[in-house]
Amino acid sequence: MNILNILLTAASGGKQGGGMFGGMEGILMMVLIIAVFYFLIIRPQSKRQKAIQKQRESLKVGDKVVTSGGIHGRIKEMNEGAVIVEIAENVKIKVEKTSVYPSAEDAAASAK
Repeated sequence: MNILNILLTAASGGKQGGGMFGGMEGILMMVLIIAVFYFLIIRPQSKRQKAIQKQRESLKVGDKVVTSGGIHGRIKEMNEGAVIVEIAENVKIKVEKTSVYPSAEDAAASAK
């Protein structure tokens, strides 16, 4: 049997006689699908978001960063919602704090 036949059989209640669960197979299948979806997609994504948020909170003046647009620089100032990033000598840009990530070099150095 292929997966589609199994799902259709489970959704229709299984056998003609009602089966052991009395039509609960369809509900159990849906709960199983939702549980798998949660553990394979939703939970890992929320963990990644928490890790990114923790990294942003640990940023300080002087750290090397990369913006979401791919601009590399060093933090010169930090405000409530914005960061001043120096991308070259005396060239500073203001970007949202949510679009700034630690550079790979800095992250590797701080992990050691």
